[in-house]
Amino acid sequence: MRADASRNRERIVTAAREALVEHGPDMPLDEIARRAGVGNATLYRNFADRRDLIRTVTLSVMDRVAARAEGLLDEEPDAFEALRHFTHQAADERVGALCSLLSGAFDRDEPELLAVRDRLTRAVEALVDRAQAAGQVRPDVGAGDLMLALSQLTRPLPGTACVDIDHFVHRHLQVFLDGLRAPAASVLPGSAATLEALRRPS
Repeated sequence: MRADASRNRERIVTAAREALVEHGPDMPLDEIARRAGVGNATLYRNFADRRDLIRTVTLSVMDRVAARAEGLLDEEPDAFEALRHFTHQAADERVGALCSLLSGAFDRDEPELLAVRDRLTRAVEALVDRAQAAGQVRPDVGAGDLMLALSQLTRPLPGTACVDIDHFVHRHLQVFLDGLRAPAASVLPGSAATLEALRRPS
């Protein structure tokens, strides 16, 4: 792929990642092309249809978020600091775009998607498990609780015009992280959410 074509493709993926967070899988493709600074024809030369674009964005986000988690497991000796950094970094990587995985927008059992999803699952579970083993995170939460909260706190409320929420995201994530700390200040209702449970069809 020529350098200019590669740059155009990356711009489209970046614009679509932002639009997925804001609009979900029904994001307007014309708006994505406009944000990427390319014409509609360029978008369709790179992606056959909406499903192909959503699949590519989902793979990209999962790969980048997994890499962040793995890097912190290797480089940050303090378990809670690793979890804290991951939470904020995952927000910056637009982890809220992963809601498309739950939308039925494409085949979730595709081998490439399963491989990167499992890589992300292992890394996030390792971050949570390590912090719990160190006595820094309350024992009644799971990796699913973390990822669900991340998704909810990094996307605008449905039906609102509040798309520029970045000013508040990291503030609210820090409040959430304070609630994860051990010892717990309250008893949580229900049971800890696992990433496996979040993937089961309702």
